[in-house]
Amino acid sequence: MKQRPRGAGAMNILILGSGGRAHALAWAVQQNPKCDRLWMAPGNPGMAALGECVAIDIEDAAAILKFVKQKPIDFVIIGPEAPLALGVSDALRAADILTFGPSKAAAALESSKNFTKQICDAAKAPTAAYRHFSDAQSAKTYIAAQGVPIVVKADGLAAGKGVIIAEDIQAAYSAVDNMFAGEFGSAGAEVVIEEFMEGEEASFFVLCDGKNLLPMGSAQDHKRVGDGDSGPNTGGMGAYSPAPVLTKEISEKALHEIIRPTMAEMRRRGIPYQGVLYAGLMIKEGQPRLVEYNVRFGDPECQVLMMRLGAQALDLMLATAQGQLNTAKINWADDHALTVVLASQGYPGAYQKGSEIKGLDDMAFDSKQMVFHAGTKQDGTTLRANGGRVLNVTARAETLSAAQSRAYKLLEKVDWPEGFHRTDIGWRAL
Repeated sequence: MKQRPRGAGAMNILILGSGGRAHALAWAVQQNPKCDRLWMAPGNPGMAALGECVAIDIEDAAAILKFVKQKPIDFVIIGPEAPLALGVSDALRAADILTFGPSKAAAALESSKNFTKQICDAAKAPTAAYRHFSDAQSAKTYIAAQGVPIVVKADGLAAGKGVIIAEDIQAAYSAVDNMFAGEFGSAGAEVVIEEFMEGEEASFFVLCDGKNLLPMGSAQDHKRVGDGDSGPNTGGMGAYSPAPVLTKEISEKALHEIIRPTMAEMRRRGIPYQGVLYAGLMIKEGQPRLVEYNVRFGDPECQVLMMRLGAQALDLMLATAQGQLNTAKINWADDHALTVVLASQGYPGAYQKGSEIKGLDDMAFDSKQMVFHAGTKQDGTTLRANGGRVLNVTARAETLSAAQSRAYKLLEKVDWPEGFHRTDIGWRAL
Protein backbone atom coordinates (compact mmCIF):
# COMPACT_ATOMS: atom_id res chain seq x y z
CA MET A 1 0.00 0.00 0.00
CA LYS A 2 1.36 3.44 -0.90
CA GLN A 3 2.53 5.61 1.95
CA ARG A 4 1.49 9.24 2.07
CA PRO A 5 4.14 11.94 2.68
CA ARG A 6 3.77 12.25 6.46
CA GLY A 7 7.38 11.92 7.50
CA ALA A 8 9.47 8.78 7.76
CA GLY A 9 7.49 5.80 8.99
CA ALA A 10 4.46 7.80 10.15
CA MET A 11 1.27 5.74 9.96
CA ASN A 12 -2.47 6.07 10.19
CA ILE A 13 -3.63 3.27 12.50
CA LEU A 14 -7.05 1.79 13.26
CA ILE A 15 -7.68 -0.35 16.35
CA LEU A 16 -10.86 -2.43 16.49
CA GLY A 17 -12.37 -2.88 19.95
CA SER A 18 -14.10 -1.08 22.81
CA GLY A 19 -12.96 -2.73 26.05
CA GLY A 20 -10.02 -2.63 28.40
CA ARG A 21 -7.84 -4.64 26.01
CA ALA A 22 -8.43 -2.17 23.15
CA HIS A 23 -7.80 0.81 25.47
CA ALA A 24 -4.48 -0.73 26.58
CA LEU A 25 -3.44 -1.41 22.96
CA ALA A 26 -4.31 2.16 21.96
CA TRP A 27 -2.44 3.57 24.97
CA ALA A 28 0.73 1.67 24.01
CA VAL A 29 0.48 2.31 20.25
CA GLN A 30 -0.09 6.03 20.66
CA GLN A 31 3.26 6.38 22.47
CA ASN A 32 5.21 5.18 19.42
CA PRO A 33 6.46 7.94 17.07
CA LYS A 34 5.45 5.75 14.11
CA CYS A 35 1.81 6.41 15.05
CA ASP A 36 0.76 9.58 13.23
CA ARG A 37 -3.03 9.42 13.61
CA LEU A 38 -5.04 6.92 15.61
CA TRP A 39 -8.64 5.83 15.12
CA MET A 40 -10.52 3.39 17.33
CA ALA A 41 -13.75 1.62 16.40
CA PRO A 42 -15.95 1.92 18.30
CA GLY A 43 -13.64 2.85 21.19
CA ASN A 44 -14.77 4.07 24.61
CA PRO A 45 -14.62 7.30 26.68
CA GLY A 46 -11.11 6.51 27.96
CA MET A 47 -9.81 5.88 24.46
CA ALA A 48 -11.23 9.17 23.18
CA ALA A 49 -8.28 10.98 24.80
CA LEU A 50 -5.83 9.05 22.59
CA GLY A 51 -7.32 9.60 19.15
CA GLU A 52 -10.67 9.59 17.35
CA CYS A 53 -13.42 7.09 18.16
CA VAL A 54 -15.63 6.10 15.21
CA ALA A 55 -18.97 4.31 15.33
CA ILE A 56 -18.33 1.33 13.07
CA ASP A 57 -19.62 -2.22 13.57
CA ILE A 58 -16.34 -4.12 13.95
CA GLU A 59 -17.96 -7.31 12.67
CA ASP A 60 -18.93 -5.61 9.39
CA ALA A 61 -15.97 -6.14 7.06
CA ALA A 62 -17.47 -3.99 4.28
CA ALA A 63 -17.97 -0.99 6.60
CA ILE A 64 -14.44 -1.34 7.96
CA LEU A 65 -12.93 -1.57 4.46
CA LYS A 66 -14.85 1.53 3.35
CA PHE A 67 -13.50 3.53 6.31
CA VAL A 68 -9.95 2.22 5.86
CA LYS A 69 -9.89 3.34 2.22
CA GLN A 70 -11.44 6.74 2.98
CA LYS A 71 -8.84 7.82 5.52
CA PRO A 72 -6.67 5.95 4.29
CA ILE A 73 -5.42 3.62 7.03
CA ASP A 74 -1.96 1.99 6.90
CA PHE A 75 -2.32 -0.59 9.66
CA VAL A 76 -5.31 -2.27 11.34
CA ILE A 77 -5.02 -3.97 14.77
CA ILE A 78 -7.91 -6.31 15.58
CA GLY A 79 -8.50 -6.57 19.33
CA PRO A 80 -11.41 -8.98 20.01
CA GLU A 81 -11.98 -12.53 18.79
CA ALA A 82 -15.41 -12.09 17.12
CA PRO A 83 -14.21 -10.08 14.05
CA LEU A 84 -11.35 -12.58 13.61
CA ALA A 85 -13.74 -15.54 13.68
CA LEU A 86 -15.89 -13.76 11.07
CA GLY A 87 -12.98 -13.20 8.67
CA VAL A 88 -12.49 -9.43 8.98
CA SER A 89 -8.70 -9.90 8.76
CA ASP A 90 -9.10 -11.90 5.52
CA ALA A 91 -11.14 -9.07 3.94
CA LEU A 92 -8.52 -6.49 4.94
CA ARG A 93 -5.58 -8.54 3.65
CA ALA A 94 -7.43 -9.22 0.38
CA ALA A 95 -7.55 -5.42 -0.04
CA ASP A 96 -3.78 -5.23 0.65
CA ILE A 97 -4.21 -3.62 4.09
CA LEU A 98 -1.50 -4.46 6.63
CA THR A 99 -3.36 -6.26 9.45
CA PHE A 100 -2.55 -7.68 12.88
CA GLY A 101 -4.70 -10.73 13.62
CA PRO A 102 -5.02 -14.27 12.26
CA SER A 103 -7.19 -15.42 9.36
CA LYS A 104 -10.68 -16.81 9.92
CA ALA A 105 -9.36 -20.34 9.33
CA ALA A 106 -6.52 -19.89 11.85
CA ALA A 107 -8.87 -18.21 14.36
CA ALA A 108 -10.66 -21.57 14.66
CA LEU A 109 -8.03 -22.27 17.37
CA GLU A 110 -10.35 -20.19 19.55
CA SER A 111 -13.70 -20.31 17.76
CA SER A 112 -13.85 -24.13 17.84
CA LYS A 113 -12.59 -26.08 20.83
CA ASN A 114 -13.02 -29.32 18.89
CA PHE A 115 -10.75 -28.00 16.10
CA THR A 116 -8.09 -27.11 18.70
CA LYS A 117 -8.28 -30.60 20.21
CA GLN A 118 -7.86 -32.17 16.75
CA ILE A 119 -4.79 -29.98 16.12
CA CYS A 120 -3.35 -30.94 19.52
CA ASP A 121 -3.92 -34.64 18.77
CA ALA A 122 -2.13 -34.32 15.42
CA ALA A 123 0.70 -32.27 16.97
CA LYS A 124 0.92 -34.60 20.00
CA ALA A 125 0.65 -31.52 22.24
CA PRO A 126 -0.17 -32.41 25.88
CA THR A 127 -3.70 -31.36 26.83
CA ALA A 128 -6.74 -32.70 28.72
CA ALA A 129 -8.41 -35.91 27.52
CA TYR A 130 -11.70 -35.03 25.81
CA ARG A 131 -14.69 -36.04 23.71
CA HIS A 132 -16.80 -33.93 21.36
CA PHE A 133 -20.63 -34.21 21.29
CA SER A 134 -23.52 -32.86 19.24
CA ASP A 135 -26.30 -34.34 21.42
CA ALA A 136 -27.01 -34.17 25.15
CA GLN A 137 -27.62 -37.85 25.86
CA SER A 138 -24.26 -39.03 24.48
CA ALA A 139 -22.52 -36.27 26.48
CA LYS A 140 -24.25 -37.34 29.70
CA THR A 141 -23.40 -41.01 29.14
CA TYR A 142 -19.74 -40.03 28.77
CA ILE A 143 -19.86 -37.87 31.92
CA ALA A 144 -21.39 -40.76 33.92
CA ALA A 145 -18.57 -43.06 32.77
CA GLN A 146 -15.81 -40.51 33.52
CA GLY A 147 -17.04 -39.18 36.87
CA VAL A 148 -16.46 -35.75 38.39
CA PRO A 149 -14.96 -33.18 38.61
CA ILE A 150 -15.24 -32.67 34.86
CA VAL A 151 -15.20 -29.69 32.49
CA VAL A 152 -18.07 -28.90 30.10
CA LYS A 153 -17.28 -26.42 27.31
CA ALA A 154 -19.41 -24.81 24.61
CA ASP A 155 -17.54 -25.54 21.37
CA GLY A 156 -17.82 -22.01 19.94
CA LEU A 157 -17.19 -18.43 21.09
CA ALA A 158 -19.11 -17.59 24.27
CA ALA A 159 -17.36 -14.36 25.35
CA GLY A 160 -15.29 -16.19 27.96
CA LYS A 161 -18.35 -17.66 29.69
CA GLY A 162 -18.86 -21.04 27.99
CA VAL A 163 -16.79 -23.15 30.41
CA ILE A 164 -18.36 -24.95 33.38
CA ILE A 165 -16.22 -26.80 35.93
CA ALA A 166 -18.71 -29.30 37.36
CA GLU A 167 -17.99 -30.65 40.84
CA ASP A 168 -20.95 -33.08 40.84
CA ILE A 169 -22.79 -35.14 38.23
CA GLN A 170 -25.99 -33.07 38.39
CA ALA A 171 -24.08 -29.84 37.75
CA ALA A 172 -22.41 -31.46 34.74
CA TYR A 173 -25.76 -32.67 33.37
CA SER A 174 -27.29 -29.21 33.90
CA ALA A 175 -24.39 -27.58 32.05
CA VAL A 176 -24.91 -29.92 29.09
CA ASP A 177 -28.70 -29.30 29.06
CA ASN A 178 -28.27 -25.52 29.32
CA MET A 179 -25.74 -25.42 26.48
CA PHE A 180 -27.87 -27.48 24.12
CA ALA A 181 -30.92 -25.38 25.17
CA GLY A 182 -29.13 -22.27 23.89
CA GLU A 183 -27.67 -20.62 27.02
CA PHE A 184 -24.65 -19.55 24.95
CA GLY A 185 -26.48 -19.26 21.62
CA SER A 186 -24.96 -21.06 18.65
CA ALA A 187 -21.67 -21.45 20.58
CA GLY A 188 -23.27 -24.31 22.54
CA ALA A 189 -24.74 -26.19 19.58
CA GLU A 190 -21.88 -28.64 20.14
CA VAL A 191 -20.00 -29.33 23.37
CA VAL A 192 -16.58 -30.62 24.37
CA ILE A 193 -16.29 -32.60 27.62
CA GLU A 194 -12.81 -32.52 29.12
CA GLU A 195 -10.85 -34.11 31.91
CA PHE A 196 -10.44 -31.77 34.89
CA MET A 197 -6.77 -30.80 35.11
CA GLU A 198 -5.18 -29.96 38.44
CA GLY A 199 -2.36 -27.46 38.87
CA GLU A 200 -1.71 -23.75 38.55
CA GLU A 201 -2.95 -21.91 35.47
CA ALA A 202 -0.98 -19.22 33.64
CA SER A 203 -1.11 -17.41 30.31
CA PHE A 204 1.77 -17.58 27.84
CA PHE A 205 1.82 -15.13 24.90
CA VAL A 206 3.68 -15.77 21.67
CA LEU A 207 3.82 -13.71 18.46
CA CYS A 208 3.68 -15.67 15.20
CA ASP A 209 4.18 -14.26 11.68
CA GLY A 210 3.29 -17.43 9.76
CA LYS A 211 6.81 -18.85 10.01
CA ASN A 212 8.68 -17.31 12.94
CA LEU A 213 7.81 -17.38 16.65
CA LEU A 214 8.70 -14.78 19.28
CA PRO A 215 7.81 -15.58 22.91
CA MET A 216 6.23 -12.41 24.25
CA GLY A 217 5.73 -12.89 27.96
CA SER A 218 3.54 -14.34 30.66
CA ALA A 219 0.68 -13.24 32.87
CA GLN A 220 -1.67 -14.77 35.40
CA ASP A 221 -5.38 -14.01 35.38
CA HIS A 222 -7.82 -14.27 38.29
CA LYS A 223 -10.96 -15.85 36.83
CA ARG A 224 -13.09 -16.33 39.93
CA VAL A 225 -15.24 -13.45 41.09
CA GLY A 226 -14.28 -13.56 44.79
CA ASP A 227 -11.19 -13.31 46.97
CA GLY A 228 -9.18 -16.50 47.35
CA ASP A 229 -10.44 -17.65 43.94
CA SER A 230 -13.97 -18.26 45.21
CA GLY A 231 -17.30 -18.02 43.42
CA PRO A 232 -18.19 -18.39 39.73
CA ASN A 233 -15.86 -17.90 36.78
CA THR A 234 -15.80 -14.47 35.12
CA GLY A 235 -14.04 -12.90 32.14
CA GLY A 236 -11.25 -12.03 34.60
CA MET A 237 -11.10 -9.95 37.80
CA GLY A 238 -7.45 -8.94 37.60
CA ALA A 239 -4.03 -10.04 36.34
CA TYR A 240 -0.32 -9.56 36.80
CA SER A 241 2.80 -10.01 34.68
CA PRO A 242 5.16 -11.79 34.66
CA ALA A 243 3.80 -15.05 36.14
CA PRO A 244 6.48 -16.63 38.38
CA VAL A 245 5.00 -20.11 37.81
CA LEU A 246 6.06 -19.87 34.14
CA THR A 247 9.78 -20.33 34.74
CA LYS A 248 12.27 -20.27 31.87
CA GLU A 249 12.35 -24.08 31.88
CA ILE A 250 8.55 -24.47 31.79
CA SER A 251 8.24 -21.77 29.11
CA GLU A 252 10.78 -23.63 26.94
CA LYS A 253 8.86 -26.87 27.50
CA ALA A 254 5.60 -25.21 26.46
CA LEU A 255 7.24 -23.83 23.30
CA HIS A 256 8.87 -27.15 22.40
CA GLU A 257 6.00 -29.51 23.25
CA ILE A 258 2.86 -27.42 22.62
CA ILE A 259 3.22 -24.17 20.67
CA ARG A 260 5.82 -25.00 17.99
CA PRO A 261 4.13 -28.34 17.13
CA THR A 262 0.76 -26.54 16.92
CA MET A 263 2.13 -23.90 14.55
CA ALA A 264 3.84 -26.58 12.43
CA GLU A 265 0.56 -28.53 12.17
CA MET A 266 -1.32 -25.34 11.17
CA ARG A 267 1.25 -24.70 8.41
CA ARG A 268 1.02 -28.32 7.29
CA ARG A 269 -2.74 -27.84 6.86
CA GLY A 270 -2.21 -24.70 4.79
CA ILE A 271 -3.43 -22.30 7.50
CA PRO A 272 -0.32 -20.50 8.78
CA TYR A 273 -0.92 -18.50 11.95
CA GLN A 274 -0.19 -14.76 11.98
CA GLY A 275 -0.91 -12.73 15.10
CA VAL A 276 -0.65 -13.17 18.85
CA LEU A 277 -1.29 -16.66 20.22
CA TYR A 278 -2.36 -16.86 23.84
CA ALA A 279 -1.85 -20.29 25.36
CA GLY A 280 -3.68 -20.95 28.59
CA LEU A 281 -1.51 -23.51 30.38
CA MET A 282 -2.09 -25.74 33.40
CA ILE A 283 1.18 -26.41 35.19
CA LYS A 284 1.66 -29.31 37.57
CA GLU A 285 5.01 -30.65 38.82
CA GLY A 286 6.88 -28.68 36.16
CA GLN A 287 4.83 -30.04 33.24
CA PRO A 288 2.67 -27.64 31.18
CA ARG A 289 -0.52 -28.87 29.49
CA LEU A 290 -2.74 -26.81 27.20
CA VAL A 291 -6.05 -25.63 28.64
CA GLU A 292 -7.04 -23.58 25.58
CA TYR A 293 -5.77 -21.27 22.87
CA ASN A 294 -7.02 -17.73 22.34
CA VAL A 295 -6.24 -15.90 19.09
CA ARG A 296 -5.94 -12.43 20.64
CA PHE A 297 -4.49 -10.77 23.70
CA GLY A 298 -6.24 -11.79 26.89
CA ASP A 299 -8.37 -9.34 28.82
CA PRO A 300 -7.21 -8.26 31.45
CA GLU A 301 -3.79 -9.80 30.67
CA CYS A 302 -3.29 -7.39 27.75
CA GLN A 303 -3.46 -4.46 30.16
CA VAL A 304 -0.47 -5.62 32.19
CA LEU A 305 1.53 -6.65 29.10
CA MET A 306 0.99 -3.27 27.41
CA MET A 307 1.84 -1.45 30.66
CA ARG A 308 5.23 -3.19 30.59
CA LEU A 309 5.85 -3.00 26.83
CA GLY A 310 4.78 0.58 26.10
CA ALA A 311 5.69 2.01 22.69
CA GLN A 312 7.54 -1.09 21.45
CA ALA A 313 4.20 -2.96 21.27
CA LEU A 314 3.52 -1.28 17.91
CA ASP A 315 6.91 -2.31 16.49
CA LEU A 316 6.26 -5.91 17.53
CA MET A 317 2.78 -6.00 16.00
CA LEU A 318 4.12 -4.47 12.77
CA ALA A 319 6.91 -7.07 12.57
CA THR A 320 4.29 -9.79 13.07
CA ALA A 321 2.04 -8.44 10.30
CA GLN A 322 4.99 -7.92 7.93
CA GLY A 323 6.43 -11.42 8.46
CA GLN A 324 9.62 -10.04 10.00
CA LEU A 325 9.62 -11.49 13.52
CA ASN A 326 13.00 -13.12 12.80
CA THR A 327 14.53 -9.62 13.13
CA ALA A 328 12.40 -8.47 16.11
CA LYS A 329 13.48 -8.31 19.73
CA ILE A 330 11.57 -7.55 22.92
CA ASN A 331 13.21 -5.30 25.49
CA TRP A 332 11.63 -6.23 28.79
CA ALA A 333 12.42 -4.11 31.79
CA ASP A 334 12.95 -6.07 35.00
CA ASP A 335 9.58 -4.92 36.32
CA HIS A 336 6.08 -6.08 37.21
CA ALA A 337 2.58 -4.87 36.36
CA LEU A 338 -0.74 -5.60 38.05
CA THR A 339 -4.33 -4.69 37.17
CA VAL A 340 -7.47 -4.80 39.33
CA VAL A 341 -10.87 -5.03 37.64
CA LEU A 342 -13.67 -2.87 39.00
CA ALA A 343 -16.97 -4.56 38.12
CA SER A 344 -20.66 -3.74 38.50
CA GLN A 345 -22.38 -5.22 41.58
CA GLY A 346 -23.98 -8.52 40.58
CA TYR A 347 -21.42 -9.44 37.89
CA PRO A 348 -21.03 -12.10 36.47
CA GLY A 349 -24.80 -12.43 37.00
CA ALA A 350 -27.38 -9.69 36.43
CA TYR A 351 -26.14 -6.15 37.02
CA GLN A 352 -27.39 -2.58 36.58
CA LYS A 353 -25.98 -0.15 34.02
CA GLY A 354 -25.90 3.63 34.17
CA SER A 355 -24.47 4.41 37.62
CA GLU A 356 -22.16 7.44 37.83
CA ILE A 357 -18.38 7.05 38.17
CA LYS A 358 -16.40 9.90 39.72
CA GLY A 359 -12.80 10.53 40.71
CA LEU A 360 -10.97 9.72 37.46
CA ASP A 361 -10.54 13.38 36.46
CA ASP A 362 -8.46 14.01 39.59
CA MET A 363 -5.97 11.21 38.89
CA ALA A 364 -2.48 11.58 37.40
CA PHE A 365 -1.75 8.97 34.73
CA ASP A 366 1.71 8.09 33.41
CA SER A 367 3.81 5.08 32.40
CA LYS A 368 3.58 3.73 35.97
CA GLN A 369 -0.17 3.98 36.58
CA MET A 370 -3.24 4.04 34.36
CA VAL A 371 -6.97 3.35 34.50
CA PHE A 372 -8.16 1.55 31.37
CA HIS A 373 -11.85 1.79 30.53
CA ALA A 374 -13.57 -1.54 29.88
CA GLY A 375 -17.31 -0.87 30.11
CA THR A 376 -18.03 2.87 30.34
CA LYS A 377 -20.07 5.44 28.40
CA GLN A 378 -20.03 9.22 28.34
CA ASP A 379 -23.32 10.94 29.18
CA GLY A 380 -22.64 14.65 28.62
CA THR A 381 -20.02 15.47 31.25
CA THR A 382 -20.89 12.38 33.34
CA LEU A 383 -19.05 9.06 33.06
CA ARG A 384 -21.35 6.07 33.57
CA ALA A 385 -20.92 2.31 33.99
CA ASN A 386 -22.03 0.44 30.90
CA GLY A 387 -20.96 -3.18 31.42
CA GLY A 388 -20.04 -5.96 33.81
CA ARG A 389 -16.31 -5.28 33.96
CA VAL A 390 -16.04 -1.50 33.94
CA LEU A 391 -12.50 -0.26 34.81
CA ASN A 392 -8.99 -1.75 34.95
CA VAL A 393 -6.87 0.01 37.57
CA THR A 394 -3.31 -0.80 36.47
CA ALA A 395 0.16 -0.09 37.86
CA ARG A 396 3.79 -0.96 37.19
CA ALA A 397 6.73 -1.11 39.64
CA GLU A 398 10.06 -2.80 40.29
CA THR A 399 8.43 -5.56 42.35
CA LEU A 400 5.02 -7.22 42.19
CA SER A 401 4.33 -6.18 45.76
CA ALA A 402 5.00 -2.51 44.89
CA ALA A 403 2.84 -2.77 41.75
CA GLN A 404 0.03 -4.24 43.81
CA SER A 405 0.33 -1.49 46.41
CA ARG A 406 0.35 1.24 43.73
CA ALA A 407 -2.72 -0.21 41.94
CA TYR A 408 -4.81 -0.48 45.11
CA LYS A 409 -3.76 3.01 46.21
CA LEU A 410 -4.92 4.37 42.83
CA LEU A 411 -8.16 2.39 43.11
CA GLU A 412 -9.04 4.16 46.36
CA LYS A 413 -9.49 7.38 44.37
CA VAL A 414 -12.29 5.89 42.23
CA ASP A 415 -15.66 7.10 43.57
CA TRP A 416 -18.13 4.45 42.42
CA PRO A 417 -20.31 2.91 45.20
CA GLU A 418 -22.08 0.61 42.70
CA GLY A 419 -18.83 -1.17 41.84
CA PHE A 420 -16.83 -3.93 43.53
CA HIS A 421 -13.41 -5.54 43.17
CA ARG A 422 -11.23 -8.32 44.53
CA THR A 423 -8.81 -7.27 47.25
CA ASP A 424 -6.23 -9.99 46.63
CA ILE A 425 -5.04 -9.70 43.03
CA GLY A 426 -1.52 -11.14 42.88
CA TRP A 427 -1.99 -13.40 45.92
CA ARG A 428 -0.66 -16.56 44.26
CA ALA A 429 2.70 -14.98 43.46
CA LEU A 430 2.93 -12.99 46.70
